[in-house]
Amino acid sequence: MPEPPEHYYASTPGVASSRRTIELDLPDLRLTLLTDTGVFSFKQLDAGTRVLLENAPRPAVRGDLLDLGCGYGPIALTLAHRQRRRRVWAVDVNERALELVRENAAAAGLSGVRAALPGDVPADVRFAAVYSNPPIRVGKAALHDLLLQWLPRLLPGGAAYLVVQRNLGSDSLARWLSETGFPTRRLLSRHGYRVLEVKPRSSTTTTE
Repeated sequence: MPEPPEHYYASTPGVASSRRTIELDLPDLRLTLLTDTGVFSFKQLDAGTRVLLENAPRPAVRGDLLDLGCGYGPIALTLAHRQRRRRVWAVDVNERALELVRENAAAAGLSGVRAALPGDVPADVRFAAVYSNPPIRVGKAALHDLLLQWLPRLLPGGAAYLVVQRNLGSDSLARWLSETGFPTRRLLSRHGYRVLEVKPRSSTTTTE
């Protein structure tokens, strides 16, 4: 990505703030979103995020939704627009990003969005679906730790949808997830990106 990645992985980005707006333009939704330096893909909607939003299925079960690594909120706001009766958690370590999500949700009238640091999501909250353009560039170990923190919180019958660039290890990530006990398949491939569908571990789904 054009901006230095360490900025948007930090809780408080070191780069000076410089706000701007971009258009989120999807077949069923158009919003003007506030972005800022130090936040992932602040100049335009990331291509992988667009692939995810245009192709990932809607949740199959009832319950809260999670945008993991939300940035300024394009995934969370789209989910909240499409699923207005659900609560959508927008989670990020980046405080600047979370403030943008709050402002963007308020401007769009989407009251179901909850922007939160990872530790501020109550431990008993479970998710019908997780949607994420995960931070691949944090490194394999950190990425694996992140996924192992959140994927066990999927509800029975739920799923996670992850968009990963093909040349950044989407296939190896899918293998690792399956080997770790989360059945994973490639849902589709578009423009060099894979959308992976990840199901709960078998020990969770046996309660269905």
